[in-house]
Amino acid sequence: MPSSVPPFADLISSCTRSAVHLEMRDRYAVDEEDEAFQAWRNGYRHDPDDRASWWRPWLDLIQETVGRGVVVRRARIVSEPVTEYIRFEHSGTFTNVAAGEQVRWLPRRRASDIALPGNDFWLFDDRLIRWNHFTGDGAWAGDELSEDLAAAKLCTDAFEAVWARAVPHDLYEIR
Repeated sequence: MPSSVPPFADLISSCTRSAVHLEMRDRYAVDEEDEAFQAWRNGYRHDPDDRASWWRPWLDLIQETVGRGVVVRRARIVSEPVTEYIRFEHSGTFTNVAAGEQVRWLPRRRASDIALPGNDFWLFDDRLIRWNHFTGDGAWAGDELSEDLAAAKLCTDAFEAVWARAVPHDLYEIR
């Protein structure tokens, strides 16, 4: 069934103040055939000095969004010791930061008393939620939009609580 959710680029392009993303899974499905994941497993790491080798359309979108004055923040709640997937994700996050996205990491044990929504989400301008749904093994299961005020408040409060406790990307040490 086709999704009625507009493309992400349209959602973030209509944003005027803030876009926040909360990720709470320790693993997202990465196809064992995924070239980037396999290259990482085999020791490849992006060279920060070779920007042309890792710059991609997603980073263009973030850079353009930040350039319009929108603050883009991502927080990741992770179990420690981290999974192989989180190690992979962490190793490439400097690219998000280079594009202007602010990223922080929160060890799950430090999130126990925070009321969190049941799904990962993007929240645009504190009002429009794009829920991200995944299967139990981390495969993408779809998304949906909501402008429910109570849900937006829950997402705002949860994100800000996580953000206040989380460690900036450049200071977070993988455990």
